[in-house]
This record gives sequence, structure tokens and C-alpha cells, in this order.
Amino acid sequence: MSFYGLLVFIHIFSAILGMGPGLVMTVIVRKASNMTELRHAFVIRNQLHIYTMIGGTLLLVTGIWMGFLNTYLFTQGWYWLSLSLFLIALAFGPFVLSPRSKPIKDILRTYKGETIPKSYYMLAGKLFFFEHITNIIFLIIIALMILKPF
Repeated sequence: MSFYGLLVFIHIFSAILGMGPGLVMTVIVRKASNMTELRHAFVIRNQLHIYTMIGGTLLLVTGIWMGFLNTYLFTQGWYWLSLSLFLIALAFGPFVLSPRSKPIKDILRTYKGETIPKSYYMLAGKLFFFEHITNIIFLIIIALMILKPF
């Protein structure tokens, strides 16, 4: 296997490692029916987020590295669009998702009782809306990488 082939392998493996868990993180939390389950679901979610960060970092590094090894990629619209969408999705973390998750984390840390408060559902709905947008962006990137339409 060539070095470039190894990078492709790592890139594909990283997509599975990083994006797979990211696509199910909202589902895990939505199944909680009380605060104990919700807190546990968020612990699992946070553990899955580690995989998405590792996979995402490897995706970015290997994708750019492949571009430098095969400069033809820099002439392809699908490559630039994929890279741009990836950077937009990456920026969602600190600028969109994190500010919306902080109030939820406060509820999980301070709320007493087992009934999930109504305020959680409102906050989670907003957070999950943007997480779904991020997931759609990642699915578009995957489609661009597979189809290479332009």
C-alpha cells in the first residue's frame, strides 16, 4: 500500500469513527425519560463526542495532506466545497453548539428531582436543531467525496 493509499484508508476510517457516533448522539439523549437517565445519556454522549473529535481531526489532517500529495485535488470544486463545509461544521462547535449546550449542562448539574424540566426540552430542541444541521452538512460532505460531481 502506498503512503497515499494509507492516508485514504485513515481518512475513510476516520469518517466512520468521527461521523458515525455524531449521527446518533441526539437519539441517545431523546430516549431518556427521567433525570437519572438523562444525566447518564449525556455521559454517554460526551464519551461519543471524544470519538467525533478524534475522527474529525484525522479527517481534516488526512484530507489536507492528501491534497498536498495530490495537488490535482486543489483544482476540484467538490474538494473545496467539502473542505469549506467541513470548516463551517467545525465552527458550529464553539460558536453555535457550545453556547446552546451550556444551559443544558447547568440543568443537569443543578436540577433536583427526577422529572425532566420543561426548560430542558426547549433548550435541547434548539441544540438538536443545530446538531441536525451539522449532521446534514457532514452527509453532504460524504456525498461529495463519493460522487465527486464537479
